[in-house]
Amino acid sequence: MGIVFGGLVVVYALMWIGSLKTYPTDFGISFSPEYARSLGLDAQETFDAILEDLKPTTVRLAVPWNKVEPEQGVFDYAEVDRLLEKAGTAGSKVVLTVGQKVPRWPECYIPTWAAALPKEEQEQQLLNYVATTINRYKDNPAIELWQAENEAFINFPFGECDAFDRDSVTKEIALIRQLDPTRQIVTTDSGELSTYRVASREGDILGTTLYRTTRVSGGFIVRYDWLPPAFYKLKARLWGNDYEHFFVSELQAEPWFEGGMPSTLEGFMKEKTFSPERFRENIAYAHRVGASRVYLWGAEWWYFMKTKIGDSRYWEVAEELFQ
Repeated sequence: MGIVFGGLVVVYALMWIGSLKTYPTDFGISFSPEYARSLGLDAQETFDAILEDLKPTTVRLAVPWNKVEPEQGVFDYAEVDRLLEKAGTAGSKVVLTVGQKVPRWPECYIPTWAAALPKEEQEQQLLNYVATTINRYKDNPAIELWQAENEAFINFPFGECDAFDRDSVTKEIALIRQLDPTRQIVTTDSGELSTYRVASREGDILGTTLYRTTRVSGGFIVRYDWLPPAFYKLKARLWGNDYEHFFVSELQAEPWFEGGMPSTLEGFMKEKTFSPERFRENIAYAHRVGASRVYLWGAEWWYFMKTKIGDSRYWEVAEELFQ
């Protein structure tokens, strides 16, 4: 027992030593118009401000299934079209996410009509939506990479995902490859609560979440400050994801809200799980993870704090980073 404990101590110390190296990192942002609207913001105004003021070189957008196909066979891509046009005009390259799960609460965006179908028919409709989306945008020069689903392989319940069909994910990825063999596919996984094994096997580029302060049931705060940055790098390298093929798909840059969303105005402003100082610490930490690219999570909230609350500190940290 003592030998095992001693070995773990040595490994832990070596991971901290391996965390001393910093890596050149390209920072981008994730953006959700649904989340912006939930904060009482104008989604287009918010995205314009992000592109014009911060000038990220890369952004991560999504095509929520229930938003673009609210009725079976009736597609509406108007908002996605506008976001891609804005990003392209600004010179920002896009990672475009498709699937049952895409970034932001409630995590799964399966249309009500599709969730009511038998499993085999739901899968057919899912693949039809994926194919329609890929064919619509595969010639769009703003799109750099596809992302297939979002954290599709986590082994714990999270979000409103009772209708999520994990068995369809491999078919989705194969379909994307068939329709557009020119672009690589990003698959993402939980940074703290997974091994990356399955996500690494399925995609070309691995994206990891990185949350250093979270909340669990009862509102208790859990901090991951004890985890060395090399913890993420070690797992990624173990499954063959080198620096160029390893991203931080979500770096915590806003508070952790219970239930995925803040329930009160007070919840927006609490700094127990996030502050401007923590923002800078997370950026510095991300430089040591060994990932070539990092997508910040929370740009909509920075804009909310700046324009609705009059607190521009978070926006200013982002400006320092990007400019």
